Amino acid sequence: MTTISRPRLLGPGVNRVDGPLKVTGRAPYPSDFAYRGMAHAVLVRSTVGSGRITEIDTTRAERAAGVVRVLTHLNAGHLERGPMTPLGVSPPAPLQDDVILHYGQHVAVVVADTFEEATEAANLVRVGYSAQPALLELDDPRAELRTNPWGRDAEWGDMAGALASAEVVLDETYLTVDNTNNPMGPLTTVARWEGDTLLVNNSTQWASLESTSLAATFGIPEESVHVMAPYVGGGFGAGLRVWPHVVLAALAARVTGRPVKLVLTRPQMFTACGHRPKGRQRVRLGATREGHLVAIDHEALTAAAIDDDNFEPTATVSATSYACPNVSTHDMQVRLNIPVPNSMRGPGAATGNYALECAMDELAYKLGMDPLDLRLCNDAALHPPSGLPWSSRAHKECLERGAELFGWSRRTHEPRSMREDGMLVGYGLAAVGYPWFRARCLARATIRRDGTAYVCSAGSEIGNGAYTVFVQLSAELLGLDPGEVTVGLGESTMPLAPQTGGSGLTGAVGSAIYEACRKIVGEVLDIVADDIDSPLRGCAVDDVEVGDGGIRRRDDPARFESYRDILARHRLPDLTAEGESAPSTPQELGMAPAGAFGAKYVEVRVDPDLGRIRVARAVSVIDGGRILNAKTARSQIIGGAVGGIGMALFEETVSDAGTGRIANATLGDYIVPVDADIPDMQVEFVGSWDRANPIGTKGIGEIGLVGLAPAIANGIFHATGRRIRSLPITMDQLL
Repeated sequence: MTTISRPRLLGPGVNRVDGPLKVTGRAPYPSDFAYRGMAHAVLVRSTVGSGRITEIDTTRAERAAGVVRVLTHLNAGHLERGPMTPLGVSPPAPLQDDVILHYGQHVAVVVADTFEEATEAANLVRVGYSAQPALLELDDPRAELRTNPWGRDAEWGDMAGALASAEVVLDETYLTVDNTNNPMGPLTTVARWEGDTLLVNNSTQWASLESTSLAATFGIPEESVHVMAPYVGGGFGAGLRVWPHVVLAALAARVTGRPVKLVLTRPQMFTACGHRPKGRQRVRLGATREGHLVAIDHEALTAAAIDDDNFEPTATVSATSYACPNVSTHDMQVRLNIPVPNSMRGPGAATGNYALECAMDELAYKLGMDPLDLRLCNDAALHPPSGLPWSSRAHKECLERGAELFGWSRRTHEPRSMREDGMLVGYGLAAVGYPWFRARCLARATIRRDGTAYVCSAGSEIGNGAYTVFVQLSAELLGLDPGEVTVGLGESTMPLAPQTGGSGLTGAVGSAIYEACRKIVGEVLDIVADDIDSPLRGCAVDDVEVGDGGIRRRDDPARFESYRDILARHRLPDLTAEGESAPSTPQELGMAPAGAFGAKYVEVRVDPDLGRIRVARAVSVIDGGRILNAKTARSQIIGGAVGGIGMALFEETVSDAGTGRIANATLGDYIVPVDADIPDMQVEFVGSWDRANPIGTKGIGEIGLVGLAPAIANGIFHATGRRIRSLPITMDQLL
């Protein structure tokens, strides 16, 4: 729970209200929790990629100093698999059989008095395997191919006829590799049981789902599970599912009767909590010689785990990116012996947008057009294919304002035609749209007798500024100073909230807060409806406005009364109301709910002799609807852009071709951008209030990353004349 001490309204760059707690080390992250008698758990992982366990010897481990228990599939007992979720079926329950599905799978967990003792004992567990050849490649003919796994494919018009008759056709294939989320803080679970109640401190981006899933796994009522995650040290999607190590920590606590802490090591982060899956995409574009699109055909194949159903629609982005009469998008998955993939910042859209926007750049060169002009002349002013107006859309404004800020007019058309200080200079562009997402959500608001407010919902704070914007929003809606508002987040016992992911949390929780605060004002007016001493007597909600710690009449602002005076006079300790928000269909709204839009411009510099690549400048112009806090919003875009640079130039999770063992599972070997790799970043917001929700906002957590990779790839082509159609783009590819 966090408060703010100085008054501000929505919009300006308010400092994070949780900043002082974080910089002084007082923000309680899961790894900070310790309880009397706490034991420590360490995982033992498979050293083969596919097969069965033939023997497992835990004798030496059990005799080691400090060891409390060693759990394997032989003594773990039955655990139910978690429920179906909006992101697919829950990962398989751990330690349920002898089958090995991927390298690094949990095959045992050692519980000891200290972390060091548990680590030493885990090294003493001996496991024998009957190994089988692992399925690791997208083209392995033995692998199961899943077509249309989510029902999200799009199809309209006559694709075959349009491509056959198009004056200009582009047909190219683009490759992406595995990326791993790698938040700075390794995921941590601290589990303990109080009777039949399970209490969990966990690095989760979805406390509400976690309580539901753990209840199903252990066969207990959901109200008997209390998940706590007031602060999470980053996630990027890694905390969106209830992973097997979370279940094992809870199981270990139950069988030992002690609190148990389990902290993933950095190598385990590469196999235990998801990754962006590798894929191959074929994009075919048909156009007139003037540049009008007549056909978009986008096919995507991505990797999936043998026993999982990760939600990763990739080609879908092409269905609504541009106005086109003939469109086909098709997603497929191939089941492989790999760790379970999962959402990673900008899931699906980041990889799908990369292929589409590189293809658009290639088409522009084939047509002899400016890449900006090609995008502008194909802007989807109405939602394809429904033809409905968007709830808001400033995409063209993003492109045009970005070009102005960046200086796109200085670009010469021919590749390899711009140089400075001996370097090849390239300008790259990508247009961006991120899908609208909103889920059902609840929030609770309370006005206390002293005139302060408490507002809560179960959504998680993962560094995204959630505490700050919800304090600001609540203060505006109740007419309080922000310092008089406290916000609680991240506990499953709080009102239901969706995941912190998919750019949907602010819209969902914010809209529920809007409803809860409106109800609070209504309840206050009900109390004074017949109060002859109240200047608000007989007023309805639409007759009043809030401010200065109370309510005043719109038609006579001098007729005002504070919450404190009303509650005191009526001898009430507080007033509480719960608000709910839920997604509406386009038919209900009469328009297509719009996600965020944007334009990304980059300047790259390439050493012509060494192939060394540097991003020199980056401009992001974003239509995020109503911006609740310009400072935290800008930080979101910059942070995402850093991830986009990593996706384009650095990040690749490298696996052994025979076993699937990850060869670079440390932050020393898995290369991510550092400060020296990050250029000057310019961010600007355009657009206006979005009509799809009562607070007018759109989510911007994902769109900061989406589009950077294709903009960089397009800039590299402009600088060098070399078209690289795979990520990451490295020096050796340009030599």
